[in-house]
Amino acid sequence: MNLLFSITDNYVHQLETTLFSIKCNNVKQQFDVYVLLADTENSDNLADLKSFCQKLDMILHLIQIPNDTFSKAPKSQRYPQTIYYRLIAQNFLPQQMDRILYLDCDLLCLNPFKDFYKSDFQDNLYIAASHTESIKIGRTFNKIRLGNYDVDNYFNSGVLLMNLKLIRQQVNMADIYHYIDSNSLQLFLPDQDVLNALYGDKIKSVADVLYNYDTRYFSAYKLLNGGTTDLDWVVQNTVFLHFCGQGKPWHKSYSGKFAALYKYYQWLAQRDVLAYPDPVTD
Repeated sequence: MNLLFSITDNYVHQLETTLFSIKCNNVKQQFDVYVLLADTENSDNLADLKSFCQKLDMILHLIQIPNDTFSKAPKSQRYPQTIYYRLIAQNFLPQQMDRILYLDCDLLCLNPFKDFYKSDFQDNLYIAASHTESIKIGRTFNKIRLGNYDVDNYFNSGVLLMNLKLIRQQVNMADIYHYIDSNSLQLFLPDQDVLNALYGDKIKSVADVLYNYDTRYFSAYKLLNGGTTDLDWVVQNTVFLHFCGQGKPWHKSYSGKFAALYKYYQWLAQRDVLAYPDPVTD
């Protein structure tokens, strides 16, 4: 399976935790890991990532994107330029590749996802989950703000199965640049807003409680599902647990519902992978 990430240098260790959780719950599966980076990124952390992936028996591919690619797009400390890279990844990935799974690196994998990876796109560009489909937040506001009145859902871009063959035919970099330039003041969640505004009607929806569980909404999920989606259910059924929002589980001050679970995976990654000697290479 092909996995895609887009990071800055200071997110390498978070990516390692995510990769470790994936390997733990997909033991027999082989992975090619593609990481999109700005062409200015070059540090010891990336060398550590290469070693980490070797120890997990994952094949790492580092792809550096020209630093001026999104130079005029809205950016901030929370939303660096690299968040846009998933929108144009198809132009930098191998041409023979027909699908890849993009994942944010603020999530954990709790269960196997081979079946999800092989999902039928049904002529859609992407497969993703909408948190607002269940939680019902801001639907009308997003339609007005983004100008996509025919799209009912607002999809989260943190778990994005990509139909690369069709994306290469239909997703145009010029359209992306034009939308960003024309709507920069309305982009609250920049890359996600662009994805929904331009391609929201070409995204196949899947259940967020399974494939993009927003950890902020534990109580809401449980209420909406008649109490069935308790902690036991989440651990046994949820595939991707996503730590959305500003509070992140690698911070010592974080005390969310799944804080201990994340910190345990983080510790295991350091104990069981980082502590191992580097593999011998020819």
